[in-house]
Amino acid sequence: MGCKSNQFEGQIVTEKLVNNGFVLVNKIEDADFYILNSCSVTQKSDNEAMYLLRHAHSLGLKTILTGCIAQIEKEKLLKEKFIDHVFGNEDKFNLAELLSKNEAYSVKDLMTTTSFCPVTLNDTEKTRISLKIQDGCDNRCSYCVIPFGRGKSRSADADFIINEINRYSQSGYKEVVLTGIHIGLWGKEWGMTLLTLLRKIESDTTIKRFRLGSLNPHEITKDLLDFLENSEKFCPHFHLSLQSACNSTLKRMNRFYTVEYYLDQIEDITQRFKNPFLGSDIISGFVGETEEEYMTTAENLKKSKLSKIHVFPYSVRKGTAAQKMEGHLPEKIKEERAGVIKRISAEKYDEFILKNIGTEQEVLIEKRPDKKTGLYKGVTRNYLNVLLENGEFNTLQKIILTKDNIRA
Repeated sequence: MGCKSNQFEGQIVTEKLVNNGFVLVNKIEDADFYILNSCSVTQKSDNEAMYLLRHAHSLGLKTILTGCIAQIEKEKLLKEKFIDHVFGNEDKFNLAELLSKNEAYSVKDLMTTTSFCPVTLNDTEKTRISLKIQDGCDNRCSYCVIPFGRGKSRSADADFIINEINRYSQSGYKEVVLTGIHIGLWGKEWGMTLLTLLRKIESDTTIKRFRLGSLNPHEITKDLLDFLENSEKFCPHFHLSLQSACNSTLKRMNRFYTVEYYLDQIEDITQRFKNPFLGSDIISGFVGETEEEYMTTAENLKKSKLSKIHVFPYSVRKGTAAQKMEGHLPEKIKEERAGVIKRISAEKYDEFILKNIGTEQEVLIEKRPDKKTGLYKGVTRNYLNVLLENGEFNTLQKIILTKDNIRA
């Protein structure tokens, strides 16, 4: 469940178990163990996790809960009859050993952990691959529980990252996606910045393309943009962690930037790059959000040059500052406001597609012909999915985008 870091870690957990004699099965009915790598960013994700575990338990499987819910709630989860094992976010990488000892519980204290846990992935489709370069978060946004699930910010060593990227490249990968919980904090403990790392990736690796995970607006500096604008490997795909488009709401969220600042940033990015993809996250119906604040957010999003907006209704997270604030809104209002922003996002994405029609783009062919359509699937540098009649798996090719080959 959840973020790209969780997806990457889930692949590693699978690979480690298979290497230790476990067999991955396609049908839940054939399984002995059900492992859920959970996300706790919203109450909805918590509820979904509990539903999935109950279902697996009802089929007679041994259930293993790991990920952020396990890390945050810890041993109290073992009181639930449908949960057999609880393992923390770093303990998940030792599942084979823990299960061989029949351990029911193992959760390392990440709030006191200062070193990055380097994990490597060896086997997946040889086109695009994620690499986790950072873990944890030092911010204390008033709505967010994730620092308690991931601990303090910890960076992977630069040499480890460079070696991993070159290993991936030598194995046939054409693109690496740099992921983490807060990659903008990479290198903080050594007085370094993400830009330092990206310069090394540009000069010291043979990978053809790299893509960045989510960044906070104030982390996208002029120096960073100067470098990315001239990079041969960077894919012009930005994901901005915005959360709101209203200054008073941002202040209550404990976010340290203004709407005006990041709208100017977005304008600068669109001037520097040709048709860059600009994604964002927005929380609707945050605590105390008035009708006027909501309308301000909606209007600012409409006039922005964002390409796509990921919106979700505010969810109360236990132990956060926002939980204790006054002015919590009814779920109906939060959902309604999210619906409006989703429609704005759909319009933005349609506009983005139209801008790209007729342009020549480099496409990475990442999937073999679909059994039903016979078409190849590929992705452009600026994050558009395309379908092609002709192609060669795991190659880069230039094509002209049309309304027929863009997969919306």
